[in-house]
Amino acid sequence: MDDETVVPQSDGKPDLGIIMSIPVTMQVVLGKAVMPVSDLVKLGRGAIVKLDSKVGEPVDITVNGRIVARGEIVVLEKEESRFGITLTEIVTPGVRQGRAKSAAA
Repeated sequence: MDDETVVPQSDGKPDLGIIMSIPVTMQVVLGKAVMPVSDLVKLGRGAIVKLDSKVGEPVDITVNGRIVARGEIVVLEKEESRFGITLTEIVTPGVRQGRAKSAAA
């Protein structure tokens, strides 16, 4: 049997248990900035880079480079020096592709 084959359970549904322990990379994208290399090399400790997003706007959550959800940044209650994300929207596959194409343009 091929290693990539997902074996159906007795009820006919695929057994996804074999993939549940595969690690993925999740990132939260706060915003983007475009600048010439000459400005980039001038950056140093304490420099502020202006991003294209505003406070309160939803942030994109990506898994392995694909947008899967959007959320809001929150400060963790018991750890004031750490941030977390509250998911506000799960992105459907059709919307992911459309947004990725518009972002690339």
